Formats: sequence, structure tokens, C-alpha cells
Amino acid sequence: MPELPEVEVVRRGLARWVRGRTIISVDVLDPRSIRRHSLGTEDFIGNLEHATVLDVVRRGKFLWMPLAVEGSGGGPDGGGPLPGVALMAHLGMSGQLLMQDPHVPDEKHLKVRIRLSPADGMPEQLRFVDQRIFGGLFVTALVPTPDGGPGGLGETPLPEIAEEAAHIARDPLDPYFSFEDFYRKVRSRKTGLKRALLDQGVISGIGNIYADEALWRARLHYARPTDTLRRADAERLVDSARDVMSDALAAGGTSFDSLYVNVNGDSGYFARDLEVYGREGEPCRRCGTPIKRMAFMNRSSHFCPKCQRSR
Repeated sequence: MPELPEVEVVRRGLARWVRGRTIISVDVLDPRSIRRHSLGTEDFIGNLEHATVLDVVRRGKFLWMPLAVEGSGGGPDGGGPLPGVALMAHLGMSGQLLMQDPHVPDEKHLKVRIRLSPADGMPEQLRFVDQRIFGGLFVTALVPTPDGGPGGLGETPLPEIAEEAAHIARDPLDPYFSFEDFYRKVRSRKTGLKRALLDQGVISGIGNIYADEALWRARLHYARPTDTLRRADAERLVDSARDVMSDALAAGGTSFDSLYVNVNGDSGYFARDLEVYGREGEPCRRCGTPIKRMAFMNRSSHFCPKCQRSR
């Protein structure tokens, strides 16, 4: 499942190619990939055609494109009304958003094709490809943000957020992330530290891989009770999460197979820099102790038993 760095890599690529462009036409090749749009295919297409993409925004692992109806005065540089709807993209296990030129043959698992207005040197098609069909696209309402800040990380800050993402906390890469809010929430939980990190209501965007990596960098055990977490430990953990995800972003994300790619079809290479995840039995690069793996929430936790003591 793509985590925050992988989704942010996609967001940055999309923003470069689609921001400010108008949707000319939409082809839904597999209705299963728009099943979350409850009003059906015709309504989905009708909401998108002739709309302008104002931005590409991300909060945690949620990704959406605010839209403005052509002629409404909205645009990527402001000067018009705030958008009321957005195209939401859920990548699931294998979803890919690819920018392609019309002459490029359709991908085997192409589900939705969106044609964009011409722009010099830019591909004209945004394609949603999904082998396992766990992801999808749908049009959703935008609602005011509870704190009045931007809905998420984007090129143009708008105080609106996709309705499906309104319940989740800000992520460590969000300039509006509040450490005080995070610390208050995590201390109020009576659970293990990794469970809190995976709770999108506490802090968003952190999945299994980067939770293990951040905890290793912060020298904290995954089962440490949250109500024992000192402020200094929490600050070190947030800094570690921010650092590991920034490093992953610089490497283009983490790719374990061909299903995660950016909008140009390239894989990320941060997997080679992982310190604990997937390294069971290998020596800790900090102290040499073999990395352990423990069953955790139907998944696994990887940690160094010497560097990350439970107390």
C-alpha cells in the first residue's frame, strides 16, 4: 500500500502536468474503478468534463484535485470563487496515475482515461491504471477545514478539504502540523506507540513501513505505552518520521514491485535504504544486533532489540 512519500511523489508530478488545465473528455473503461462515485458513470463524467483542475492536494495518503467549472473565474492563481468539488484519487494496492501522450498504447489494466487541454510539451492524457482494482476515482464535495488552514499540501493553499479526508489529522510534512495537538492525542491514548502512529486521527500518512523506520531512528519500541511517552521522546519521534519520509521523497518513494510508480512510470528506490523493515535477521546498522520481526496487527513490526528497548 503506498504511504505518504509515494503519494506525495505522485502529487508533485501531477501538479506539474495538470494544474490549470481543462478536462476535455473522460472515458470510463471499467466502471468498477469509479464504484465510489455513487451517482454512476454519467454523473462522474458530467462533473469532470469542461472543469479546470485548480491544484493537486494531499493530506496524509488522501489525494484530490479541486475543480472549477469552466468560465467561473476560478484558477490556479486565485481570482475566482473557491471550488466546491474535487476529483478524489484512491490508489489502493496497485493504482497508478500516469501522464501519457495519445500515441502511447493503452496499458493492460487501464481503467479511466482523462483528456486534458493541450499545453506546450505536456502529455495530454491522465490515465488511471489499476491491476487489482482496490483503488478508484470519484468526485467529492469540498468542505471548510476545521482549523481554517489549507486542506492539505498543495501549490495554492485553499481552506477547503475533501469531505472523505476531513476527519484525519495533519501529517508531519504539512506546514500546519501541530506537535502540541499530536502530543495531546498520543498521550491520551492507552495503546502501543506504533498503533498510535497508524491511527490517522492522531497523525496521518504513516503506514507500516515508515512507522518501523521512524521508531528505529527515534530508538523507541513499537509497543511502548503511549501514556508513558515523554515530550522529548515525542519530539524525537516526529522529527524522525519527518526525516525518514523526506529521505524517501528524495529517493522517489519505496518500490517493492512494479505496481508503485510515479506519473512518469518510474519506480522509487528508497527500499535499498530501509534500516529495519524487511531486514529480519540482518545486523542493525547502528549496533550490529540482528533485526527482529514480530507479528503486529496482521502485519509485522521490525525493530532492533538492543537499540529499541520496550522500556
